[in-house]
Amino acid sequence: MPDLITVHGDAELMAHTAHLFAGARTEFSCAARDLDTWSQPAARAAIGRQAGELPPMRVRKLLSPLALASEASREHLREIAAHGAGVRIAGTPLPRETIVLDRRFMILAGADAPRGRQFTVTTSETLVSGMLSLYDAAWESATALDTFLVSERPQLTAAGRDILHELAAGRTDETAARRLGLSVRTYRRRVAELMQSLDADSRFQAGVRAGALGLTG
Repeated sequence: MPDLITVHGDAELMAHTAHLFAGARTEFSCAARDLDTWSQPAARAAIGRQAGELPPMRVRKLLSPLALASEASREHLREIAAHGAGVRIAGTPLPRETIVLDRRFMILAGADAPRGRQFTVTTSETLVSGMLSLYDAAWESATALDTFLVSERPQLTAAGRDILHELAAGRTDETAARRLGLSVRTYRRRVAELMQSLDADSRFQAGVRAGALGLTG
């Protein structure tokens, strides 16, 4: 395989990398914003086998808080951790999603495209070592899954909870702002700040994320 190729979609990705997953022996490191990055069954199965069938291998999964948006996602991650994998939650959004195998092969997820999501696969020692340096630093500053779920939840003020309730009720910005005694501009700014704190791209995701962490009660 050339030291750098670009493919589109999970099917094409696995066609070019299945042998890399099968041959991995020492370390599997994955960084993902959510659990849909590697979405096709073949890709998910190949990734899952690293945690479930190769106990001697060091397995690390570094994820954005958005990966905990549903109970099914949390249960999936707990199961992986129960098999001995390290699972940590990043304190800030992850700029890139990647898999590194045996510190020698790297798969970097890119943007969606008409032919499917773009992935770059490389064996370049310089690129792989550079990404691993960034990954290791992010890993060290991230929070273990259990700790994050129990005690490292985003802290919402009473005002933040009020805004979440308004979003959940589906009220317009004008109505919600009036109910909370805010200008529409201030209300929208606080909604944006709330979405950022919850690592959410939309108001819907903010509600899902808050509910998953028990922040809406």
